[in-house]
Amino acid sequence: MSTAPHDRDDAGSLASGAGVMATVLAAARAAAASRGLVSDPFAAPLVHKVGLDFCIRLADGDLDISRLGSDGGFPRLAEFAAARTNFFDAFCTDAARCGIRQVVILGAGLDTRAYRLWWPGGTTVYEVDHPHVVDFKTATMRDWGVPPSTDRRAVGVDLRGDWPTALRRVGFDSAAPTAWIIEALLVWYVPSEAQNRLLDGVTALSAPGSRLAADHAVPPSRPQAVHHESLVERWRRRGLSLTGPGPVYTGEHTDVVWHLSESGWHTTQSGIAELFAAARLPGLSERELDGAPAAIRYLAAVQATANSGGCAGG
Repeated sequence: MSTAPHDRDDAGSLASGAGVMATVLAAARAAAASRGLVSDPFAAPLVHKVGLDFCIRLADGDLDISRLGSDGGFPRLAEFAAARTNFFDAFCTDAARCGIRQVVILGAGLDTRAYRLWWPGGTTVYEVDHPHVVDFKTATMRDWGVPPSTDRRAVGVDLRGDWPTALRRVGFDSAAPTAWIIEALLVWYVPSEAQNRLLDGVTALSAPGSRLAADHAVPPSRPQAVHHESLVERWRRRGLSLTGPGPVYTGEHTDVVWHLSESGWHTTQSGIAELFAAARLPGLSERELDGAPAAIRYLAAVQATANSGGCAGG
């Protein structure tokens, strides 16, 4: 594998600051994959490549974060990762079944759906993220000799900038229906203005029949907020270079479902308990639903079209 200096710089963007959460999510997927709950052969190797000890131990099963309790525990993290992975994977399958051949993953991080999922012929998957993150994953997978399973187009751009122009520049067609995935971006650190600007950008590029899957934070109660802050502080003590007050944004912000509805999207929403049921995982207790899991919702939305037939639902 390449050991060029830029690789170390790119990996660093995933080992500190907001980029850490992409590595944590990949480590959680790796933990789920090791138990046969999902299929993601690339999650653990990518986490090792980033080199963050906390996440490596989590991915390898040497650290069971669900048993840390008050010292930074997150109940049933592997099952949680499996449930959310199943939700977004199923969204991709459903979109393909409905004939959508253009997929955009915003804030792709270490997600490997463009490599590990089967895609119908003619599908293009656009992965949009910070240039360092995109370059790190592209170079690493290439060095390993792993080709994407479809036409993958990496778009290295800061999502606070003009990402729609960058997307069009590499062939995105705003006249064709698109399947959008926004995983984690609306949960970690996103204030209202940035959230709405991102969603408005998606809406402006979405032809009728386009679909959207996303997770987003619901402002928690004060006890939940204290739980989040305490949990993240303990993670910091274990070596995670997190910034900000915590992974779940607790400030005032526009309701995501309302904002999408006002923009012409038909939206359905689920909680983590519904995702567990869909993935056929054992149910969660009230204690396990406390804190961060209960503060996250999962939505599926569609831009209505008269000719969408049986694929009109979210």
